[in-house]
Amino acid sequence: MKQPYYIILGLAFLCNACGNTKKATQSNETASTMTATSITGKKWKLIELNGQPVADRINDKEPFIEFNDTNKRYTASGGCNGLGGTYTVTDKGRITFSQGMSTMMACENMMVENQLKEVFGKADNFTVNNNVLSLNKARMAPLARFQVVDNNIASQLNGTWEVDYISGPRIAFEGLYPDKKPTITFNLPDTVATGNSSCNSFRSSIKIDGSKIRFGMPASTRMACPGAGESTFFKTLQSISQFSVSGNTLNLIMGDIAVMRLQRK
Repeated sequence: MKQPYYIILGLAFLCNACGNTKKATQSNETASTMTATSITGKKWKLIELNGQPVADRINDKEPFIEFNDTNKRYTASGGCNGLGGTYTVTDKGRITFSQGMSTMMACENMMVENQLKEVFGKADNFTVNNNVLSLNKARMAPLARFQVVDNNIASQLNGTWEVDYISGPRIAFEGLYPDKKPTITFNLPDTVATGNSSCNSFRSSIKIDGSKIRFGMPASTRMACPGAGESTFFKTLQSISQFSVSGNTLNLIMGDIAVMRLQRK
């Protein structure tokens, strides 16, 4: 007579085990999703450092970070210099940063930049929740928090931009372009950029994927141009691999370094 009782008890045990298995599976699925969370192909605006809110603009620039999945490099700014290096993401949201070269400008407010550099040296994991990226150390409070910016960042390129800085040449910028500065005009979704080299008008094909950009060989008019301004501009343009837009400033980047800076006209 006790047999049905044991059968019912056994069935209850099996059901409970199934429920626990299901919960464990769901937990694993959540962990897997966390591991696979993509931080690439987006621009993340810095909104908090060491528990303190960060202003929208530092030195009139937007502080941010971007991750490039192709070469595993990051590009960032604390509102002054271009920062960058490599990063590694492993399972369960683990992340490490290796800092590379950066520009060497001195700005009025360097505090945010210096603290952000420290974050890259300390952070060992990340979380993404409701479009907010947190860089953390162990289980302590977030070192830095970033808010995702419009995913269609390429649309920020549209319009005409005038060059006010080029890295590399020994000749001063004013010496390269004493009369007229180079310009670039984007009209996306067109796949061609147009502009002026400071001497000749030009057209160049462009390929854009997220924050990555490549310029084709420029085709230009044939006026004779004095000095090295045009050749420097075209040579630098073809070295570009990424871009970032902060307000009315466009940085064209090679590797980790902003090698050309332009202002919206």
